[in-house]
Amino acid sequence: MPQTLRNDRFLRALRREPVDCTPVWLMRQAGRYLPEYRASRAKAGSFLAMAKNPELACEVTLQPLERFDLDAAILFSDILTIPDAMGLGLYFVDGEGPKFERPLRDAASIAKLGVPDMETELRYVTDAVRVIRRELDGRVPLIGFSGSPWTLACYMVEGGGSKAFSIIKAMAHNDPKALHALLSVNTDAVIAYLAAQRAAGAQALQVFDTWGGVLSPAMYREFSLPYLTRIARELERGEGPERTPLIVFGRGNAAYLEDLADSGAEGVGVDWLIELGEAAQRTGGKVALQGNLDPTTLYGSPDAIRSEVRRALDSYRDGNGGSREGHVFNLGHGMSPDMDPEHVRVLVDEVHAHSRR
Repeated sequence: MPQTLRNDRFLRALRREPVDCTPVWLMRQAGRYLPEYRASRAKAGSFLAMAKNPELACEVTLQPLERFDLDAAILFSDILTIPDAMGLGLYFVDGEGPKFERPLRDAASIAKLGVPDMETELRYVTDAVRVIRRELDGRVPLIGFSGSPWTLACYMVEGGGSKAFSIIKAMAHNDPKALHALLSVNTDAVIAYLAAQRAAGAQALQVFDTWGGVLSPAMYREFSLPYLTRIARELERGEGPERTPLIVFGRGNAAYLEDLADSGAEGVGVDWLIELGEAAQRTGGKVALQGNLDPTTLYGSPDAIRSEVRRALDSYRDGNGGSREGHVFNLGHGMSPDMDPEHVRVLVDEVHAHSRR
């Protein structure tokens, strides 16, 4: 596996080292907005068939890099691979998203869970990492990822997506011991899963706490933050310049930036509901920051996109004492299927042009 990266500005930014320009990658950069992705999905027959085939997962991981001057690739997979490997029966319904055949509704069903074996039940993921690293051939770093313990639990208890999260919040109030048992086994599994991706060749790791923001502050500090901190502190990532950086991303996490900066993660991803300058001031250079353009900006005109990109870049610099170090540009959440690929090109090119030394 080649060791020399031809473009390492993403990893340098996460180490808060000088870079020639701000690196950029995008959540859901490999997705349905690309016609070539839709062709690959049609060939595979389903999302899961594509995700579980290492060669196809590699194919779609690389597609956005062929179009855009991105500074990192992210493994094509899904956050729900862990609960699927735990036997909950993941399936997808068009227009409705992921569902589980056997949601967890009581302490007895949670007590039966165990950490999946990474080299059997989840071997397709680590195989995909190996194939992608080989095909990238040092072009840009590869990001591996997982859902957060709380976000995984939301799907596992609700049985799918939710607007109110009423079932899992009822469990939090009525049987917190059972919910903590679920979050504990999820945390063990996430640590093992990210370690396996790292061993297979992932050069950075991200935890998606997509649903952390639906919790009240007291519940966030009980049911999400301690488990994110456990991952950041217990996941072995090496030392020095070879250390594998960990990014913790959450929607609605602005209230907890100081806690997340103290978690042990190298980077914190933020959504678009906070100015980057404020986030930089509050985190005080302890971590790199990733974000945070509102994804719907991509529905704007090219000139509007350029303007918002410049505003976000300048906000970070102003809050970071005039320096651009320690910033990875990204969206505040993922792209949507109806976005124009040409608008993505405008965004990526403007990030590099406006931030170039």
